[in-house]
Amino acid sequence: MPAKKLYLRSFGCQMNDYDSARIVDLLGEELGYEQTTELEEADLVVINTCSIREKAQEKVFSDLGRIREVKKLRPEMKIAVGGCVASQEGEGVVKRAPWVDVVFGPQTLHRLPELLKARAKKGKPQVDVSFPEIEKFDHLPAPHAHGASAFVSIMEGCSKYCSYCIVPYTRGEEISRPLVDVLVEIAQLADQGVKEVTLLGQNVNAYRGLSPQGDIVDFATLLEYVHDIDGIERIRYTTSHPREFTSRLIDCYTRLPKLVSHVHLPVQSGSDRVLAAMKRGYTALEYKSIIRKLRAARPNLSIATDIIVGFPGETQADFEATMELVKWVGFDASFSFIFSPRPGTPAARLPDDTPYDVKLERLQTLQAEIDAKAAEISRSMLGSVERVLVVGPAKRGEGMLSARTDNNRIVNFPGDESLVNRMVRVKITDVYPHTLGGELVNE
Repeated sequence: MPAKKLYLRSFGCQMNDYDSARIVDLLGEELGYEQTTELEEADLVVINTCSIREKAQEKVFSDLGRIREVKKLRPEMKIAVGGCVASQEGEGVVKRAPWVDVVFGPQTLHRLPELLKARAKKGKPQVDVSFPEIEKFDHLPAPHAHGASAFVSIMEGCSKYCSYCIVPYTRGEEISRPLVDVLVEIAQLADQGVKEVTLLGQNVNAYRGLSPQGDIVDFATLLEYVHDIDGIERIRYTTSHPREFTSRLIDCYTRLPKLVSHVHLPVQSGSDRVLAAMKRGYTALEYKSIIRKLRAARPNLSIATDIIVGFPGETQADFEATMELVKWVGFDASFSFIFSPRPGTPAARLPDDTPYDVKLERLQTLQAEIDAKAAEISRSMLGSVERVLVVGPAKRGEGMLSARTDNNRIVNFPGDESLVNRMVRVKITDVYPHTLGGELVNE
């Protein structure tokens, strides 16, 4: 009997990428599904949604409309909608799209097999978007490695309640996984050949996990434990929050060489007035103080960030304060967006009279500055020898491999595929707009 086929579409953040990978593992182990890239041959379609996208709900229902047409030809096809939009909408998903069979939230993805069985047994759509505390990790199968790098979720939810953000309402309050559970998952991945892990959380440095002795373990201590796991050669994490960027965490950059020289630290704005309206809990000066200490600990550190342009009430002076901060820090990269209101958040109710074309111009100015700095950093790497993780064949060029540098750049170089999933040394020989070129350095 041929295996049942799973078609999965995932949107949004790395937390969703992690959740989607675990859904594939779970449905494969418990219900025998194999993943397919062809929607038309799927027995089950799973859409893992994200609320961060502008008009996220409408885009989800538009997708569901297209999938409905395929389901008309294959009535036995089941459709499941998960993620943050599912969490927001709940029963509303089924009301607007009655052909959907299951709706589940980020914290109930482990219940998907049971929800599908209940759908078959009861003959009606099943909805579970509750927030059981960390329960899902106890019910997920052991992780399967897909290459030499892997995501590991160390906590769920967020308790910051920034005025523009929907995450606390869709993923719940901050809950940290127990220390041992995180370390066991990473050790299992290392045994499968994983060399680089990215620790995930909405505010990853807010981690407060329970040790076997009943003590609370902070994020810096967790990094120390991960650093000692055999086989793990590089550690990344995202996303961090300035309010929890402690001296102990900064000190890790002096003591833990496996911790990469790249940090993603969202600032959102350089204006204290706007930061207060966002409820971020720090000032521009406090943010700069963190950067100054980080660079003292790791001088070659690359810093990426998130910035919202055109937050309600942002003046030209506010934007200029952001630009001043951007130039001072010298960000290597930024996820920059024009503010778009998320229904149900406090910021969605704020008056906003700045014309869209003004916001767009500000965004373009901001991105041009950050792109120029990123290009400057890339040029400074010319002639350097970088230790890189080979991730697979390059997208272009016969006999070319693609690898990732410590500071999160893609470098392509000629090499044999036997090097895939290995750490090698590469000399940077060329700088392109979005990648680097290199040649293998024989040890």
